[in-house]
Amino acid sequence: MLFTPYRMGALTLPNRLVMPPMTRSRAAAGDVPTALMAQYYAQRASAGLIVSEGTQISPEGQGYAWTPGIYSPAQVAGWKQVTDAVHQAGGRIFAQLWHVGRISHVDLQPGGVPPLSSSALLAEGVKVFVDPGQQGPEAGVGGMVQHSMPRALTLEEIPAIVQQFAHAARNALDAGFDGVELHGANGYLINQFIDSQANDRTDAYGGSLGNRLRFLKEVVEAVVAVVGKDRIGVRLAPLTTLNGAVDDTPQATYLAAAKLLDDLGVAYIHIAEVDWEDAPEMQVAFKEALRLVYRGTLIYAGKYTAATAEAALQAGWADLIGFGRPFIANPDLPYRLQHGLALNPPDGSTFFGGAAKGLTDYPLASALPA
Repeated sequence: MLFTPYRMGALTLPNRLVMPPMTRSRAAAGDVPTALMAQYYAQRASAGLIVSEGTQISPEGQGYAWTPGIYSPAQVAGWKQVTDAVHQAGGRIFAQLWHVGRISHVDLQPGGVPPLSSSALLAEGVKVFVDPGQQGPEAGVGGMVQHSMPRALTLEEIPAIVQQFAHAARNALDAGFDGVELHGANGYLINQFIDSQANDRTDAYGGSLGNRLRFLKEVVEAVVAVVGKDRIGVRLAPLTTLNGAVDDTPQATYLAAAKLLDDLGVAYIHIAEVDWEDAPEMQVAFKEALRLVYRGTLIYAGKYTAATAEAALQAGWADLIGFGRPFIANPDLPYRLQHGLALNPPDGSTFFGGAAKGLTDYPLASALPA
């Protein structure tokens, strides 16, 4: 089933393998995507669907050095060379729209001001990647620092953030993307509104579950008005505590979020399962409950193998499966999985920053000796 076509929204995908968003920190000055990035994505165009690395919707939405944006004309032009290369290789690609909220540092914020969040709450021990020497991505030299204390968005500021998501979605279409994915996972801004321990607001965006889901609802509605329901997905991470985002009742919260997204008619929900050692396992009963409340496409990503992916598809609670790090090291991953071939191991030292090494130089199976 991994290698059967799949109809999703407005698109027919050639197979059920997804390359999920993975930060690679290779953008040029001005956070502009490069020709090297175009080569990287085009090499992986045999995925049924590519979701781009997280792409900040505004200067304030950036949380790590050298990540690309999608708010300036130069960035749109940079992404256009990426989407053109992917389409010429026969692939399909969505842009992941990203606002990190509090997971940033004053060095990354315009004017050195505090980052924005749902609430003025610090996530202790949560670090971000900065380039204090301003050496650029090619040097690959930076450092991890504790994220800065955020300030809470005012009620008057929230509509402008919602419109930044909509504007970024318009830019994504202009850049040639086939659709967009909202990053509502892993402790970033949308997640900071949803999770109870990251949101201590007492107004219309805090307190009750319905209030905490309000920002997600407004962003989805604004983006749907631009791209249509068939070309938008949302990434959620129900059990993660990554970047300090913790919810007191995660299953209830994320079943409600899934029901909301079903009511709004988005094309897919992309579930990021926790994948670190000793992480809590997402129970099958919860996945089956998500299937009951959400009628669209469900994508799961998190340490899947060909065998476990097939089992998930056969069970019916998943429609598509994301393979993260395996896609970094294996541009031809679908071919390798289909033919039972060995996988290249990823080089973690080249994940963030640098040039072609560890980005575009992994060998294809066809280039290996028999």
